[in-house]
Amino acid sequence: MNAGELGGGVLFHLGPLAITDTVVTTWGVMLCLAGVALLLRYRLAPLPTRRQTIAEGIVVVIERAIGEVVPADAVRRVLPFVATLWLFVLTANLAGLIPGLHAPTRDLSATAALAALVFASTHWYGIRSKGLRAYLRHYAEPSPLLLPFHIISELTRTLALAIRLFGNIMSLEMAALLVLLIAGFLVPVPLLMLHVIEAVVQAYIFGILALIYIAGAIEPIATDESPAAPPTPTLAKSKNKEES
Repeated sequence: MNAGELGGGVLFHLGPLAITDTVVTTWGVMLCLAGVALLLRYRLAPLPTRRQTIAEGIVVVIERAIGEVVPADAVRRVLPFVATLWLFVLTANLAGLIPGLHAPTRDLSATAALAALVFASTHWYGIRSKGLRAYLRHYAEPSPLLLPFHIISELTRTLALAIRLFGNIMSLEMAALLVLLIAGFLVPVPLLMLHVIEAVVQAYIFGILALIYIAGAIEPIATDESPAAPPTPTLAKSKNKEES
């Protein structure tokens, strides 16, 4: 791996556009996930097969994980985006196991695009949940002086989200390459297991951080109205006496 491969090697050009291996692998991952989804959709049956059972189990696990972070009424709204994000990042991370391919997430441009997508979706869910005016107002709470700090926080956490995934996957592939150069192919199985575990962990961390950001954006707005206090026992007793 040379320095030019850190950003993805150029495979060919479409006019002024340079098509890198990251772009090709990313589109391959998307087409594979779309093909699997369509195949499962058109083969749904009342009596599920083993394939359908596995797919439904994955959806249930993701739905429960989302339900532990966001309000119950928002789970169905958040599920399609977060589930797709989780599955894509996991598949992209594991693509590096295929000989001749590199994980798209070892390219900073790919992880930056994913982080930008999380950034945009967080605000979209927040505006949809609270309304534009109420959502923008919370950036100036509890004081308008904090507005620049809220904006900086939004930008820095998006940057950290991109760099974290890029750095971990890049270091994983570089470590795997170094081990193979030093030890040859004598230790392929432990190396593959390490790659799989790290790919799953990094996909989970990326998805759960995106979920936390979305949950923070759609959390209910606190109001000053306190719930009505229940009637005191003495009032309840006097009311019962009047009715009798």
